[in-house]
Amino acid sequence: MDITDIYLNKLYSAEKLYSYISETLENENISDKNSLINALNSISEKTEFRIYISDESVSDSAADEVLLCFTACADSNSNISLTITEDEFLNVLDEEDRLTSAIAPRSVVHKTGLNHATVHIWFIRRKDMGIHVLLQKRSHKKEIAPDMYDVSAAGHISQGHEFRKTALKEIREELGLEVPSNSLEFIGMRHGYYTEGEITDKELTAVYLYKGEFDESQIALQESEVSEVHWAEIDELITLIKLDSVKTCISLEELDMIKKAVF
Repeated sequence: MDITDIYLNKLYSAEKLYSYISETLENENISDKNSLINALNSISEKTEFRIYISDESVSDSAADEVLLCFTACADSNSNISLTITEDEFLNVLDEEDRLTSAIAPRSVVHKTGLNHATVHIWFIRRKDMGIHVLLQKRSHKKEIAPDMYDVSAAGHISQGHEFRKTALKEIREELGLEVPSNSLEFIGMRHGYYTEGEITDKELTAVYLYKGEFDESQIALQESEVSEVHWAEIDELITLIKLDSVKTCISLEELDMIKKAVF
């Protein structure tokens, strides 16, 4: 059986999407809804289409029209089978860590080890002559590193988005807090690599600090992402990580970046 991956990007125009479908199916006659239906109905070999549709909330998109073509033809042509997955689409980075126009679903990115961009935001405060960082405990539902302690907030850069706006979005979604854009201090970029089972996660991460005041009683955790938060003194945390005494996916390199930025 032939297997073909189809990425239906809701941010594409109809012209661009049909051009992509034409190239993917190697059929230059595909240019619109009717020509796509004709091409699909003519398939005479067993073919599975793994369709990924981007998760943007966009109405009247060409992607929805194309999806209807595939589902209708799968019902009428017994040679066609479908799996359909809604997923976040990410821009892929090149070998020099530059954003490219190439996109891929997040699940595919993690299975194939494609380089992509993320943000980490650390909430910090001074207390008793030390620096304390706010840790989140990842939900047990997380595909990567469930039930492990992690940075205060973090997330992927969705297609077409940029670092600082994504950082603000992740703070709002994961912790329920609104902070000013200019309150985030950028302290550098870091490469990350994580592999477990079928997951190969290769990231370029922009790291930010938040040193401002906030009302901890206003924290509202995103339960699908975060199960709890608490403060840890940074040197004690480093010691625990080195002794392997705490379940964490925190990078010692990143904690060192924080210390250099603060002291």
